[in-house]
Amino acid sequence: MSRFAIEPHPSPVPAEERAALLEAPVFGTVFTDHMVRATWRAGGAGWHDHRLVPYGPLELMPATSALHYAQEVFEGLKAYRWPDGSIRTFRAAANAERFARSARRLALPELPVADFMDSLAALVEVDQAWVPAGPGTSLYLRPFMFASESFVGVRASHEVSYLVIASPVGAYFKGGLAPVSIWVDQRHHRAGPGGTGAAKCGGNYAASLVSQEQAYAHGCEQVLFLDAVAATHLEELGGMNVVVVMADGSVATPPTSGTILEGVTRSSLLQLVRDRGLEVVERPVELAELLAGLRSGAVAEVFACGTAAVVTPVGRLAGEDFDVAVGDGRPGELTMSLYDELTGIQYGRLEDRHGWTQRLV
Repeated sequence: MSRFAIEPHPSPVPAEERAALLEAPVFGTVFTDHMVRATWRAGGAGWHDHRLVPYGPLELMPATSALHYAQEVFEGLKAYRWPDGSIRTFRAAANAERFARSARRLALPELPVADFMDSLAALVEVDQAWVPAGPGTSLYLRPFMFASESFVGVRASHEVSYLVIASPVGAYFKGGLAPVSIWVDQRHHRAGPGGTGAAKCGGNYAASLVSQEQAYAHGCEQVLFLDAVAATHLEELGGMNVVVVMADGSVATPPTSGTILEGVTRSSLLQLVRDRGLEVVERPVELAELLAGLRSGAVAEVFACGTAAVVTPVGRLAGEDFDVAVGDGRPGELTMSLYDELTGIQYGRLEDRHGWTQRLV
């Protein structure tokens, strides 16, 4: 039995209106009727008050700690409607474990994995009508926790709120699975050694936004960050990991050594590459090496990956003193093949050899 007591929405979105919203969902703009809430308090109370309530505004005091000191973490994963009518998620336990790691780094209490999983199941079961069935669509789930104590002072909060909201989504990029242009920021950095790069917290994303604006100004859709020590090695995009496909079929990607988020999509794709008998090398990748490889043909493809977009082909890398095309302007063969295989597993079209999917409804 779910730990989350249900408080039904008194006036949910009418079926006809909901159907119209699900026809062409835009990422992160429409939300389901309900949300999950739970509270943690120091002093022995721990996690309590597990509820599923109507989606709506939060009442916060101006002194709420998270608004001043950014003590918060979040996750992102999806629920998929399968051909048999069931609704399933993908490697949610890995998200739960990463959520706990992020919480530890931000001095927040760890949410038990069982509560994380139960919260997803409770929300999806009640709002299952919001899970779209169109090609490439899904229900994006956003669990998050933040310091909700009303206190202005630099210490870990004595009260924390956990919530899960859900949004029906289509393709992350409006152009669909088309190669994107990447701006390489050689001045600003997303994270440094000993910092919060491996935690999924808002501060990392806030730090990336000035670079993202620069990318737009240079005609690019995304930004790629370099290491904070020498600014010579690839790290990750603002919200995605980066993978380099060599001409010999091997794959290279920067190691998740503390400054890079351990992407669930990244690890899944690397496993699929290994399943094909191809070599996967997790090693530092120098920007100079990548540019030289693109010019010589030693590098065949580059793609980014993450929960929201799944796989994003890279068609161009630009920086202050370079502008290099990747391939012939079309998504690479391995990039497309991996996208088809991973999404095939997620949507129930292909065999789930690794037991990655879990039924929610």
